[in-house]
Amino acid sequence: MSSMASSLAGTRTLWFLFAATLALSCSFPLVASYWQLTLLDGITSPADARSLLDSFTPHQKMIHAWITATLDVAYPLAYGGLFAGSALRVFTRHGRYLAVPAFLVIPTDLIEGVVQILALTGTADWLGLKSIVTPAKFLLFGLAFCIAAIAWATWLYRRTSGRS
Repeated sequence: MSSMASSLAGTRTLWFLFAATLALSCSFPLVASYWQLTLLDGITSPADARSLLDSFTPHQKMIHAWITATLDVAYPLAYGGLFAGSALRVFTRHGRYLAVPAFLVIPTDLIEGVVQILALTGTADWLGLKSIVTPAKFLLFGLAFCIAAIAWATWLYRRTSGRS
């Protein structure tokens, strides 16, 4: 295993990424509720995204852009790292292949964020890309999550059954 992969699969790293993923997952609904925002991240239709964007006040657009530039940059790094690290840690033989969806979801989620920030700031309307990027993000996330869940279940089975 390469140095980066072994670092990502390390116990401390996985615990840190787990805590960061949990904290960030909880922060989105709290922040959205506080600022009374519906976040663009779950919307795949460009028309629906534009409609929602048109309903925002300038202040809401600014807040949403900040949320996307901060929380939504950290989030894919945290969950993507956690999912990839879990696959690498448990599946030593094929982990690098099973980690691919987790590694791919990171730039996919970040591209979606760039598209949203450009729209929120009025710089460019590339919301048409959401019809491709957002479903791809959800697909990769779901696949990476399932692989990580199987990795965690495998780890737990090995640990409780005395197999290493």
